[in-house]
Amino acid sequence: MDTRSPHDPEVVDAIRRYVIWAIDQPGKPRYLQLLNGNFLRDSEPDRSAFGAALAEDARQIGDDDLKKLLTTEWRARLTAAWLIGLDRRVRFRALLGGLLLESRFVYAGQGYCFALARFEQPEGADILAAHLERYLPRADCYFDQDWAIGALLYLDQRLNTNRADQFLSPGGPWHRSAFAEVDPAECHRKTTAFCNFADQLTRTDG
Repeated sequence: MDTRSPHDPEVVDAIRRYVIWAIDQPGKPRYLQLLNGNFLRDSEPDRSAFGAALAEDARQIGDDDLKKLLTTEWRARLTAAWLIGLDRRVRFRALLGGLLLESRFVYAGQGYCFALARFEQPEGADILAAHLERYLPRADCYFDQDWAIGALLYLDQRLNTNRADQFLSPGGPWHRSAFAEVDPAECHRKTTAFCNFADQLTRTDG
């Protein structure tokens, strides 16, 4: 996918509306709340207000604006992926999968992995497994694999599969990678917390 400048006027408008500005906390950029799931550390009612505004934008944002955000820098991509996942816009699966496999920007992959987990589809598991196969052996690109294994474990649980086993066997790819000291169960727990939060928001919306 071609990358657009974050200074493109159309991109600037979309970033200001969905990435920087948030109706619940205008002084606190939304992307910083999404980064690493920081919103989960907020106390009520701040977390509920953040979630309500996020859910509203996930419903309202158009596909064109999402595509604009996905062609620029990591903050916009992270936020767009969260909005896509929250609204379960499965039509973006192939695009998000391509971006995850490209792994061009640090942090953006967190959003891609969340969205693929949220879709709850075997095709998403295929993408996550392909990412892990490609990047776990590498020492120069290791910023999304914890998010990918968490999402894959979540999908295994939801789909009654065992795709993650090939990476987590004793002495296997995970344990030979830069993530050997990272607990996959904690990665799974984090993804589950994100998806539970999303489920709660959509139930409240409905």
